[in-house]
Amino acid sequence: MEIKPIRQRWKSSMTDRERFNRQMHFQSVDRCFNMEFGYWEDNFSKWDIFVKNNIRNNNDADIFFNFDKITGLGGHTFMYPAMKEKVVEVRGKTRVIMNSEGLLAEVPLEGGGSSIPHFLESSIKNPDDWKRVKEEHFNINHPDRKLDIAALKKKHLPDAGRDYPLGINCGSMIGKVRDMLTFEGLAYAIYDYPQMVEDMVETSCRLVEYSLDQLLPEFKFDYASGWEDICFNNGPIVSLDFFRDIVMPRYKRINKKLKAYGIDIWYTDCDGDVRPIMPYLLEGGINCLFPYEVNSCAHPGELLDQYQGQGLRIMGGVDKMALGKGKDAIKVYLHTLEKYVARGGYIPFCDHRCPPNVKPDDYIYYLDLKEKMFGMA
Repeated sequence: MEIKPIRQRWKSSMTDRERFNRQMHFQSVDRCFNMEFGYWEDNFSKWDIFVKNNIRNNNDADIFFNFDKITGLGGHTFMYPAMKEKVVEVRGKTRVIMNSEGLLAEVPLEGGGSSIPHFLESSIKNPDDWKRVKEEHFNINHPDRKLDIAALKKKHLPDAGRDYPLGINCGSMIGKVRDMLTFEGLAYAIYDYPQMVEDMVETSCRLVEYSLDQLLPEFKFDYASGWEDICFNNGPIVSLDFFRDIVMPRYKRINKKLKAYGIDIWYTDCDGDVRPIMPYLLEGGINCLFPYEVNSCAHPGELLDQYQGQGLRIMGGVDKMALGKGKDAIKVYLHTLEKYVARGGYIPFCDHRCPPNVKPDDYIYYLDLKEKMFGMA
């Protein structure tokens, strides 16, 4: 079924690709890059505007709202093949499953929406477990880690004809390790088995490098992306020494490859309070935060002002709490972002996936106001 947009594209005199690159390099643009990060799964069944128009996922929503196009590609940069998911036990209204990363997780029998599972334990508890999992699921020579470049080129126009920004995935150095070990498991493992954890980080880095070595010579990328959920509302869940000495050197290796191919915008998706690790992110080569959550950290302007001379960029940072409080709160908050959009290096959108408590009418008001304030073409 063809999706019919309900909004006109913002007026433009530049391509999406040109606009993105100029805005992220603090250069003049026709208008702000127009994008959103998406919505909770619940929104697609609870928002009448989605239900009535058969909008079922975030890709559909991007077309529905006529956002600017931005996309990326990458290889298998972590566990592959995934572990086989299975139901281990049923407990009343919940069931215990073994998920694709080898975690025992308790989830509702019905529904559950977008809630995070209750993780019980990891399959990796000691170096022997890691050795087995590494051999079975982190083999760099697995044939599927060899990318089909010809097929990828059929999906993306050659550099000269592409009018949208294309990114390259740089995976995760420690966030996915945290996923695999659990929060508590990683906290203990860093002290009980430091060599094992460093080997996990090193293995992750090598898998990313293997993917980059295949892709970088074949495409002209506009940015790099990563995923590193390693912080919560009180800062990082690993020590600053660990992050500086173990994680950051791997960033530097990846950044060297990116820079060799002219990629100087690298964002990471790291929720929580990133301020303690911000100097090490920048030193390692990560110079953009995405989607930058406000309430567990700070207003985006605080970091953009603090690191203005060091080239920090931010994508996101529109407080979802303000969106949920209605039109007046939305207007007040967007006005706090005006000077940062005008300065460049900042693209505003909801600071993670928009939750269903935001009323659809208020969300449309937010999109309208954002266009009025930042769609200056």
